[in-house]
Amino acid sequence: MELISKFGFSAALALAAFGSALGTGTAGMAAIGAWKKCFVQNRPAPFLLVAFVGAPLSQTIYGMILMNAIIAAGNTPDATKLAVGVLGGAAIGLSALFQGKAGASGSDALAETGKGFGNYIMVVGVIETVALFVMVFLLGTLK
Repeated sequence: MELISKFGFSAALALAAFGSALGTGTAGMAAIGAWKKCFVQNRPAPFLLVAFVGAPLSQTIYGMILMNAIIAAGNTPDATKLAVGVLGGAAIGLSALFQGKAGASGSDALAETGKGFGNYIMVVGVIETVALFVMVFLLGTLK
């Protein structure tokens, strides 16, 4: 049963980090493409696109916080630890993936128009909220 618990806390971090990698990769490719368009058109390339690229990284931190809470949850049943780790890590990771996709769209739009950064980053922030809610609500199940 201890192995199940270890798989649970490992999954929390690994799945969240997997989503962060996919999200930052997606947003990063879009930012590079947007900068290229600006360079080809001899327009300034907005450095702000880096904010879209880096946004999905925070979900790795949420996965680590969840992992540490699973490790510290001594009396919680192993099956609960497994479920929290796998399902929580997956939900946090998906949030990062879709945050990266939204950041990719924001990168393209900002580079093309030079407008709307506040609107685009708000969408990225709303998607971030999903990961925060998952982490906080699951922390409550481990007490």
